Amino acid sequence: MTKPRRKTPAQKPDPLFGRVVSILEQARGNVVRAVNTNMVLAYGLIGREIVEALQGGEKRAAYGKKVVEDLSRRLTKRYGQGFSERNLQWFKQFYLTYKERFAILHPLGAEFGAAKKLHPAGAKLVSKKGSLSPVDVFKHGFSPQLSWSHYRALAKVNTTEARDFYEREAVAGAWDKRTLERQIQSYYYERTIKSRKPGKMLAEGRKLPVPVVLATDALKNPYVLEFLGLPDQATFHESDVERAIITHLQRFLLELGNGFAFVARQKHLRIEEQDRYIDLIFFHCRLKFYLLIELKVGELTHGDVGQMDGYVRMYDDLFAAPDDNPTIGLILCTEKNETVARYSVLKDRKQIFASKYMLCLPSEEQLRLEIEKERRLIESGREKRSDD
Repeated sequence: MTKPRRKTPAQKPDPLFGRVVSILEQARGNVVRAVNTNMVLAYGLIGREIVEALQGGEKRAAYGKKVVEDLSRRLTKRYGQGFSERNLQWFKQFYLTYKERFAILHPLGAEFGAAKKLHPAGAKLVSKKGSLSPVDVFKHGFSPQLSWSHYRALAKVNTTEARDFYEREAVAGAWDKRTLERQIQSYYYERTIKSRKPGKMLAEGRKLPVPVVLATDALKNPYVLEFLGLPDQATFHESDVERAIITHLQRFLLELGNGFAFVARQKHLRIEEQDRYIDLIFFHCRLKFYLLIELKVGELTHGDVGQMDGYVRMYDDLFAAPDDNPTIGLILCTEKNETVARYSVLKDRKQIFASKYMLCLPSEEQLRLEIEKERRLIESGREKRSDD
C-alpha cells in the first residue's frame, strides 16, 4: 500500500532571502558580463596580432598558414582547447570585421599590461573620471551584454549597417545567441527597412520571449570554459537520470571483456556554430575501431540517426588513424515502455566489416535489459526518497 505523501507547507515570503538572492544574482551577472567583455576584447586583439604578424612577414599564403598552425599548436599545448587553427582564423576575421573599434594606441600585446589600461573603446574615449559613457561604449566598444557567440554570429553579416542594427537590437531585446541567429537568417533587418511600420516591428522584436539563463549556466558555456581554462565537466551536460545510465553503460561495456578500452565521456565536438557532446567513446583494441554511444531519452527519430552518422564521419576524419577500421555509432533510445538500440555504419565505408563488429558488440537484447534494469533502480530510488 502506497503511503500518503505529506503536504509541504507553503513557505511565507522572506524579504531577507529575496534581497540576498538579488544581490548574488546581480554580482554573478556582473562576473558574466566582465568575462564576456574581456573574452571579446582578447579574441579581437589576438586577431589583430595575427593580422599584424602576417602583414609584416612574407607575402605568401603558405607562410600565413604556417604562422597560424604554429601559434595554434603552442597555445593549445599551454592553454588546452579553444585555440584551433579554425578558431584563430575566427579571431582574425573578427578583428578585420570590427577593426575600427580596436584603436592601436599602445604597442601590440601591451593592452593588458599594468602600466596602462585600455578600455574596450580605446583610451581616447576615456573621460576624466576614467570611465566611458554608455553611448561611446556601444558606438566604439563592445556591449558586455553580448557574448563571443553573439559577435561570431554578427561577424557573418556582410554589411556594416545590418551588422550594427542586429547588434543594437540584440542588446535592446536581450536576445540570446539563437534568437539573434534566427533574426539574421529571417532577414529581420531587410524586412524592417521595407516595412510600412518599422517602429512596430522593432517593438515586437524587443518583446520576444527571453530564455531565463542563470549566471551559473552562462559560465558553463564551452567558450567561457575554454577562455578561463576550466575543465568542461560532463556533469554540465547531463541530467541525473542520463548520467546514471551512462555511468552504468560505461561499466557494463568494460566488464564484458570483449576488448573495449574507455576513451572519453561527453566528448566535446564543435560542428560549425553548434557545441555537441558524444556521451561515450570506446576503442576496440583487437579490431581497431572507435565506438560512439549516444543516449536518447525519448523516441528515436531519423534526425538522431542522421546526426550520429555525422558524428561518425567527423570522428573518422579528426581522430581515427589511417589503419583504423571505420568508426561505428550506437544510439540507445530509452522510451518508457521500450528500449531500442540502433547501430550506425556509413554506407560508403567497409560494410563487410560490420559482421565482425557484431561479434564483439553487445546485442540489442543485452543493452535493453541493462538500460531497463538501471532505469528501474533509479526510479525506485526516487520513489523511496520521496516517501521518506
